[in-house]
Amino acid sequence: MRWLLILLLVGCGGTPEQVLTGVGALGVGSIAVMQRTPADALYSIVSGRDCSLVRMDQGKSYCKPIEPPPEQQPYCTRSLGVVDCWQDPSHLPDHPPQVGDVPHGLTPVQENDRTTGWLKL
Repeated sequence: MRWLLILLLVGCGGTPEQVLTGVGALGVGSIAVMQRTPADALYSIVSGRDCSLVRMDQGKSYCKPIEPPPEQQPYCTRSLGVVDCWQDPSHLPDHPPQVGDVPHGLTPVQENDRTTGWLKL
């Protein structure tokens, strides 16, 4: 925030060339640091998505697509000499222990990280 105030104060007494140089430097610096222009950053904050002209320059879409949730892992238990797997373990009568330590779904923190927008706003 401090750099924005300094830029505005410098712009009050500056020539048009100095103001244009400052705006250009701000744009180049933001692309180098954030991989997006100031307008991209503003649009990303408003829309809640990760959008950038740099992505378009790389041949991708302007905004990063929203990631779908991961597929549910099968629930596998031991049987007589084999391993049986089920997609929905709620139908098992006694809910036997699982063969491997496989995560089923995302934790609330992981789901929040997947669904929140750019800058985690």
